[in-house]
Amino acid sequence: MSLLQIDGLGITFGGLKAVQDVSFKVEPGEIVSVIGPNGAGKTTLFNMISGVYQPGTGRVALNGQDVTGMAPYLLAARGMSRTFQNLQIFQNMTVLENAIAGFHLQERGAVLADLLNLPGARRRARAAEAGARVLLARVGLDRAADRQAGNLSYGSLKRLEIARALALRPKVLLLDEPAAGCNAVETEEIDHLIAEVAASGVAILLVEHDMKMVMRISDHIVVLDHGEKIAEGTPAQVSRDPAVIAAYLGTEAADADS
Repeated sequence: MSLLQIDGLGITFGGLKAVQDVSFKVEPGEIVSVIGPNGAGKTTLFNMISGVYQPGTGRVALNGQDVTGMAPYLLAARGMSRTFQNLQIFQNMTVLENAIAGFHLQERGAVLADLLNLPGARRRARAAEAGARVLLARVGLDRAADRQAGNLSYGSLKRLEIARALALRPKVLLLDEPAAGCNAVETEEIDHLIAEVAASGVAILLVEHDMKMVMRISDHIVVLDHGEKIAEGTPAQVSRDPAVIAAYLGTEAADADS
């Protein structure tokens, strides 16, 4: 039984088949990348898997349980976390406060206890802060904890978003273009972070346009074109597929493969 199983997933918008009959699986500790040109349906696929969109066809199973179309907050409670292509950071809050926000599902106390600052509420707040500081150290942002998030570099903000997603203690982490807009140094930092998270046993599902990064860190690759899966396999297999090279990778494939 796979940790994440996608079977025949599809969705139609106004008669347009945005995604159709896509199937694959992700195992614990595995990095699976979804690639394809703009408009191929990658983010739409992510939105169906993560509960943002209700699929028209197909099934999503998490740890053997059918979670198709389940609300994102319920999926998060079951072990699925996600980052977005566009940053979802609280720019006017500190880095530490952003990380603490990721622990909201672990807040089980009554609202009144928080309003009155009762001992139980203070204990939960201390635990969330301690956990957030551990995650910031994990992503290399511990020294920036008290800085306003809006003052960080773009690459640091991407790592902060990953830290906040990890606060949910996910079994599966969906990363939508985590290196988009980053320079070479920032991309390498995110590259190492993703590999480290996967090595800890978390399943990673990744959408990314940086083909060198994809070929370097992926265990498995799924290729989409106009919403359909046209290829699937290891980086070596995909990079040598003539149709994939011609349509998506071009000379970048040869560079990444060398």
